[in-house]
Amino acid sequence: MKILIAEDDEMMLKTMEFKLIREGYDVIACLDGNDALEKIVLENPDLILSDIEMPFTSGLEIVNKVKIELKLDIPIIILSSLGMEKIVLKAFELGADDFITKPFSPNELIVRIKRFLLK
Repeated sequence: MKILIAEDDEMMLKTMEFKLIREGYDVIACLDGNDALEKIVLENPDLILSDIEMPFTSGLEIVNKVKIELKLDIPIIILSSLGMEKIVLKAFELGADDFITKPFSPNELIVRIKRFLLK
């Protein structure tokens, strides 16, 4: 199973990547939204984890592109800081499947991922 992570905080990205690899997933790590969009099309991941605020292309733009423009049926979990309720609601309107508030437990992340990948 392939999981794409779009996260501009390199430490957060490395932490998630390490945890997911230990859980047996193949990970595609992206530090910005443009890189993520290119790799989504090329790699066709099984699940996408995306931060909301990133350089070049936001998490909302990724959700819009994947769900509305490309009409791909890839689950997307949005990663969001506290206090971004309006943006999270917009992400759900665009088709995001779930969201996790930062900071979060790596174990919570794995449980949420498994909800989508074990269907």
